[in-house]
Amino acid sequence: MVIAKKAPNPIDKHVGSRVRMRRMMLSMSQEKLGDALGLTFQQVQKYEKGTNRIGASRLQQIAHILQVPVSFFFDGAPHVPGSGRSEGMGEAPSPAYVSDFLATSDGLALTKAFMRISDSKLRRRIVDLVEQIAAGEKR
Repeated sequence: MVIAKKAPNPIDKHVGSRVRMRRMMLSMSQEKLGDALGLTFQQVQKYEKGTNRIGASRLQQIAHILQVPVSFFFDGAPHVPGSGRSEGMGEAPSPAYVSDFLATSDGLALTKAFMRISDSKLRRRIVDLVEQIAAGEKR
C-alpha cells in the first residue's frame, strides 16, 4: 500500500517561510533557533518548510526569540477559501512574492546590500538596470 504525502497547508508554509526569512535577517542558524526552543535544527527545518504546523505557544516563543510580533508571521498570508472572508469582495494582490524572495539567501543578501547604498540616485539607477535586464529576459 502506497501512502501519499499530504501537501503542507498554504498558511503553514507561509508562516514557516516568514520564520525562515526573519531568522535569516538576524543571521541566526536553524541550530541556534532550535537550541533556543529546545528543538533540533531538523524540527526547525520542518517548521520552516510548513511540513510541521507551529502551535500557538511555540509561535509565541519563536516571535519572542526573533524579536517580532506574532502578527509578523501572517503578513501577506494567502487567502484560504472558506476562511470567513466575504465572498465577492475584491482582494488586493498578495505580497507573498516579496516575502518568498526575501526568504531566499540571494534575496536577503541583495536587499541588505541595496539598503547600504546611501545615494538614492544610484539606487534608482540600479533598479532601472535590473528592470532593463528583466525586460530583456522576457524576449
